[in-house]
Amino acid sequence: MAITSANQLELLQTAEAVAREKMIDPALVIEAMEESLARAAKSRYGAEMDIRVAIDRKTGKATFTRVRTVVEDEELENYQAEFTVEQAKQYMENPEVGQQLIEEVPPVEMGRIAAQSAKQVILQKVREAERDRQFEEFKDRAGQIINGVVKREEYGNVIVDVGTGEGILRRNDKIGRESYRPNDRIRCYIKDVRREVRGPQIFLSRTAPEFMAELFKMEVPEIYDGIIEIKAVARDPGSRAKIAVISYDNSIDPVGACVGMRGSRVQAVVNELQGEKIDIIPWNEDSPTFLVNALQPAEVSKVVLDEDAERIEVVVPEEQLSLAIGRRGQNVRLASQLTHLDIDIMTEEEESQRRQAEFELRTKLFMDTLDLDEFFAQLLVSEGFTSLEEVAYVEADELLVIDGVDEDTAGELQARARDHLEEQNRKALEKARELGVQDSLIAFEGLTPQMIEALAEDDVKSLEDFATLADWEIAGGWTTVDGERHKDDGVLEKFEVGLEEAQAMVMTARIQLGWVDPADLETDEEAQAEGEDGEAVTEATEEAGA
Repeated sequence: MAITSANQLELLQTAEAVAREKMIDPALVIEAMEESLARAAKSRYGAEMDIRVAIDRKTGKATFTRVRTVVEDEELENYQAEFTVEQAKQYMENPEVGQQLIEEVPPVEMGRIAAQSAKQVILQKVREAERDRQFEEFKDRAGQIINGVVKREEYGNVIVDVGTGEGILRRNDKIGRESYRPNDRIRCYIKDVRREVRGPQIFLSRTAPEFMAELFKMEVPEIYDGIIEIKAVARDPGSRAKIAVISYDNSIDPVGACVGMRGSRVQAVVNELQGEKIDIIPWNEDSPTFLVNALQPAEVSKVVLDEDAERIEVVVPEEQLSLAIGRRGQNVRLASQLTHLDIDIMTEEEESQRRQAEFELRTKLFMDTLDLDEFFAQLLVSEGFTSLEEVAYVEADELLVIDGVDEDTAGELQARARDHLEEQNRKALEKARELGVQDSLIAFEGLTPQMIEALAEDDVKSLEDFATLADWEIAGGWTTVDGERHKDDGVLEKFEVGLEEAQAMVMTARIQLGWVDPADLETDEEAQAEGEDGEAVTEATEEAGA
């Protein structure tokens, strides 16, 4: 087949037809044709030649040209596509490096193999353009709900026709008891869109918490308008869910708005989620209050929050225990996901027993260390004293409020407490020295003898050893792995050393050792402060401009 003998307008008509069918730019199809014709021409004239083809966008005429580039003598590698300045003087006046000589060459006769090769190039380019278009169309739709039609099911995964592409609803993203047949209509949440070798992959989900949030946004106009905000969602897909909402308009009840007249709004979401029961909960900034709401319908008697550990203890009446925990722990698990807190639930009787055990333990501590009778030790515990340090270094007036304690008794109690602490310190230092602790660590300000002993037992025996520790190795912390939180024990955690205190101690040690220059720290702090000020000024300027 010779290009010159073909109907030149046929190329443009073919390009437009393919572009309409694949919904891509006709220019991309023409570029693919140009590349395929150039490849066919190279097989005729030689692969080393730089042959280019240009198709006129109006007439469809294909022009074949050979391009040669002027290069330095030492850079000449391809004699068919490059030539030196001296060689170029035969064809052009005053040639310079980088100039190109463009010569038109006769069109080629395309045999069967060349035509097939050209067709493959065009198909490949069109396929790539189609994939790029699909990715560009869907990449910004991640996080939205889409309607589709089920095409087929493969190994438990559902392939969904989403219009101009295919999405995949994987087995673990389906609600448990759902089953689909070809041509069933389905509504899904676009979880992720990825560009992969085989084309854009659109991952769908019906189990994602965001799916429920988007469904409520569609059913509740106040959420769409921003009057009500969904603060958190926790789901056990197909079974039960909890959703926390807050209203920014005091005249609108967030829970009532989400439920709707006679439950119409929430029922629409429930029907879409195959009967999944939904608890709508008012959100509150106060964590304990929010948790009490999240544990509904169970009633809570008492809440104790440990903010550092992100852990909370909940006390419920005996008859409410099973309701608070829920079937297979479902209620407390969803409440934990909603509040991002680890929850311990106990009955009032269990909490009373624990408090009694703590009372007896502290009573025994004071009896053994201060040589007190049980009644007097119980008085101290009842007044809120929990440790020897509190007794030893508290203001004497706080001891005088205890019945039967006068100034002499208070002084004697504090003297005994201090003597016992000094003895403990002496023994701790002796033990630390036996373990090989260096004086540099003993002299470090902020470490008590008991802390030094604990460090020595953990093989931290010098100031250099201490300076290499991370803050969480000292104070402890929590690590999240695969969605589960795990406790990291700190060597000084039992002494109630916090992360900020641990950071300050380690930095001080590094400064004393000369590892860190204090001037550098001041520079970093000033730069950070300037950055924050700059952001504040920018925000203020933007608000003023708005």
